[in-house]
Amino acid sequence: MEITAHNKKMKIKERYDKVLTWFKKHVPVAETELNYNNSFELLVAVILSAQCTDERVNKITPQLFHDYPTPEAMALASPEVIYEYIRSITYPNNKSKHLVGMAKMLIKDFDSKVPETLKELTQLPGVGRKTANVILSVVFKKPAMPVDTHVFRVSNRIGLTNNSKTPLETEKTLVKHIPNDLIPIAHHWLILHGRYTCTARNPKCGDCGIKLYCKEFMKQTKIKRK
Repeated sequence: MEITAHNKKMKIKERYDKVLTWFKKHVPVAETELNYNNSFELLVAVILSAQCTDERVNKITPQLFHDYPTPEAMALASPEVIYEYIRSITYPNNKSKHLVGMAKMLIKDFDSKVPETLKELTQLPGVGRKTANVILSVVFKKPAMPVDTHVFRVSNRIGLTNNSKTPLETEKTLVKHIPNDLIPIAHHWLILHGRYTCTARNPKCGDCGIKLYCKEFMKQTKIKRK
């Protein structure tokens, strides 16, 4: 595709259409990189992943899941014991308290089941809007858009959002423009693109399949007039 002035002037709907079409064709399968076997394990893993890499979380969860496979088992543990399992990740003190508190609340208020609504999920210790949206999207396949640092950065760079200032602003814009049935996988498209291609420093524009639809790339590139 030739770089033309048209690319630079691309309207928001056209940009979404082209970006989503490219991902659908070239990345038909996109999933979380967190390892888990059920909704409780995913909830634990996502709480642990806050400001921490999925790779690091995946190293410590096998033993944690083996010893504390259910809310009932984890609720009987103390934060000090859980801390020893997760001490190598970020903020282990807070997260160990959150995990025990979350397990106790699941038992007390939700019959030991991971709830299916944003309101209920965000009542759980350690669960903010982003974490809740991950569960809604991945487990329950609902049109929820979790916005982490990758989604926030990539959306602004590409031009899917117009210099959004907050994750919530980004979330609302993405949900408005992405069809409901694509929102769960689009979340993973944006995360993985930000993790491996559109990196925070030195983005790999040469390897990017959507660069010609990217607002920032076109801004940095000399436009060839037809």
